[in-house]
Amino acid sequence: MEKIVVLGGGESGCGAAVLAQQKGYSVFVSDIGKIKDKYKNVLIQKGIEWEELHHSEDKIFEAIEVIKSPGIPETIPLILELKKKGIPIISEIEFAFRYTNSKIIAITGSNGKTTTALLIGHILKKAGLNVCVAGNVGDSFALQVANENYDYYVLELSSFQLDGIIDFKPDIAIILNITPDHLNRYNEDMELYIQSKLRITKNQDKNDYLIYCSDDPNINKYLEQENTNLLPFSILKEHQRGACLIDDELNININKTPFKMNIQQLALQGKHNIYNSMAAAISSRILDLSKEVIRESLVDFKNVEHRLERVIKVHGIEFINDSKATNVNSTWYALESMIKPTIWIVGGVDKGNDYSSLLSLVSDKVKAIICLGEQVDSIKNAFSEKGVEIYFATNMKEAVNFSYQLGEKGDAVLLSPACASFDLFENYEHRGVEFKKNVRNL
Repeated sequence: MEKIVVLGGGESGCGAAVLAQQKGYSVFVSDIGKIKDKYKNVLIQKGIEWEELHHSEDKIFEAIEVIKSPGIPETIPLILELKKKGIPIISEIEFAFRYTNSKIIAITGSNGKTTTALLIGHILKKAGLNVCVAGNVGDSFALQVANENYDYYVLELSSFQLDGIIDFKPDIAIILNITPDHLNRYNEDMELYIQSKLRITKNQDKNDYLIYCSDDPNINKYLEQENTNLLPFSILKEHQRGACLIDDELNININKTPFKMNIQQLALQGKHNIYNSMAAAISSRILDLSKEVIRESLVDFKNVEHRLERVIKVHGIEFINDSKATNVNSTWYALESMIKPTIWIVGGVDKGNDYSSLLSLVSDKVKAIICLGEQVDSIKNAFSEKGVEIYFATNMKEAVNFSYQLGEKGDAVLLSPACASFDLFENYEHRGVEFKKNVRNL
């Protein structure tokens, strides 16, 4: 029996292991860290061999193919040795793609992927289609392919997931934006990161569609795809095909039957969400879904947890959880959407952040900054001369209590960290949950 090795026993790796076993392979899962109990239980139940806290190289090198979890860098010695031995290394996304003929809508971008994926899923479900949202949100693509038989997959894809594709080809690809993020993984080279994002369209042909933001200079500069149907969206310029904004109205035109909608009706407000709504509406019109269903869905969609999530008001102070903002550009969108005097909680694991793009927004909208965590020097250096009071908190309880003491009726407290969460928390979800718990304890 041919052997497949899965490196990483998290959501992606566990799903890949289950699918590989189902397809008749001998499967071995190896994780240098500790595997969470929920994934261990699946592997044990399925009788899949696994190990944690080390890699048994003799077993790994027996593989005919290795499925690498997206969080594992390409540069670790084990990966380099596998390449040297000529053992193919692919992503879980690539592996799962081999075993489905369903329609695939794939979304990438530095920001807005989750919101857009869930919004498209919401529209397709409302239209009565058999659809699953997977990838970087919810269950892994491979696990869904193994367990269910969906007609449509809406996949949120990170650059790390796209790095491991070979033949993966979405029917509809969406590139929302490309701004600096994860550059430590790409040798601090922005061009390498851009090329990684553009891999989403590398196998598309004339039967496929690429939806992209024509306002994004990085997409426009590097986009060379001519084999597919290009559908741009913009809030700055008009487009005959695709989407644009004219006099506060979304204009979507794909099939010579224009769809228009006032942006005030959108459930998701703010410039970034106009882009997300445009991308979702274009993809829905490609599938020829009714304008009524699209309109209803854009009005009644509930935003994703931890993304500009309004928690509660305490004595007239509104607390907003934007823990999912793990980079500067995402925080820029959050600050840009604020209309109340804002106390901003920021900080975490700094990925080489350049905060200069936030300076004018901080001057205009922020009355105090609370730095959370240990890596706060770059934040302090960036904003110390802007005339905004800066405070320091070592944990979430302190940060929330400081913000409450500083706030007045009519203010907002915004957790939008612009950083990864791994200094104090398991992930951004854990950070957001801790924020909400401490706010509700005020």
